[in-house]
Amino acid sequence: MIGLVALAIAMGIGRFAFTPLMPLMLRDGSLDAVTGTEWATANYLGYLLGALSASWFARVPRRGLQLGLIGVAVTTLGMAWGSAALPWLGIALRGSAGVFSAWVLVCASSWCLPELARRHSTSLGGWIYTGVGLGIAATGVMTWLGGKQAAMMLWVELGLLAIVGAAYVLWLLPEPSASAASPGISDPPKSAASKAGSGNLGVVLCYSAFGFGYIVPATFLPTMARELVADPLVFGLTWPIFGTAAALSVALAARCLHGWSRRKVWAIAQGVMAVGTVLPLLHQALWALAASAVLVGGTFMVATMAGLQLARERVPGNPTPLLARMTAGFAAGQIAGPLFVRLVGDARIAGWDALSWASAAATLLLAGTSLWLWRGGIAARPTQHSS
Repeated sequence: MIGLVALAIAMGIGRFAFTPLMPLMLRDGSLDAVTGTEWATANYLGYLLGALSASWFARVPRRGLQLGLIGVAVTTLGMAWGSAALPWLGIALRGSAGVFSAWVLVCASSWCLPELARRHSTSLGGWIYTGVGLGIAATGVMTWLGGKQAAMMLWVELGLLAIVGAAYVLWLLPEPSASAASPGISDPPKSAASKAGSGNLGVVLCYSAFGFGYIVPATFLPTMARELVADPLVFGLTWPIFGTAAALSVALAARCLHGWSRRKVWAIAQGVMAVGTVLPLLHQALWALAASAVLVGGTFMVATMAGLQLARERVPGNPTPLLARMTAGFAAGQIAGPLFVRLVGDARIAGWDALSWASAAATLLLAGTSLWLWRGGIAARPTQHSS
């Protein structure tokens, strides 16, 4: 529950709240499209910086978990005051939220998975990642049902929710002495950093391609739907669908695919995601966007779960450095997606606009890495135990 709630707050609010709120802020006139793109990019850059710096907490991941959750709550509340009048403040807040979200993702995985292994409950490891989908779904439902309100009021409500979730985790999180036996956390091997980079380039590259592949629908689905239907009770549904699919898919994978190879699960997830990214390219209709939300939302957290659990299998002593590198590659990929859209701009190349070309590139990357993973591109590595 600690891991589930922590990821729900960090990712559902700190990382992804801006996606369903952006079209509402555009509607209110408190944001323009250019500033919105800058805020989104700042969050991606912050996420990259957070991933690169998460290794600071290799010895004490619970510290990064605590700081990250407090930071998400503060920056979310801060968005309600002054961010519209001061665009630079919005950039700073969204960037900081990205840093804190990455810290929580890496540190929650680094603390929860070894702790579950210590308690001989590794089969429960996948369930913590349902928190991301539940957080996205909760944020989506709040913005969907509250879509008639001013967007700034929704930022206040999400900030209060983040405070409640952070308080819950901080209250339940055991003292270090209670988990001192967790393998590799309080006393990581000196060679952990070198092991993280040894033979794991393929893992990092596949995770980076995943970051690029999912980010276009994850960023622009509600905005794309708003171009087809102006009613927030209609276009706002895409994000709850995305989050619900994410939560249900991870729960299903954790329950039914526990004995499967993590590499195979990851390969299947990225292959299905490729279908989701190509659908809006083929059909400009609400059903295509809804199907894309299901296919991408239903696989992006399965890929996250499988990728991070595979990292722990490969470096069981102290996975934090490899988790941080993978998250950094993921962040770099998701930065490249919106930058690609921004680079193409309003130009139409061979009849396609920027989102179409980005979707095509995402589909090729996801399909290619899915095939590579399925065929066993990652060499096996003996481990002491699996997750």
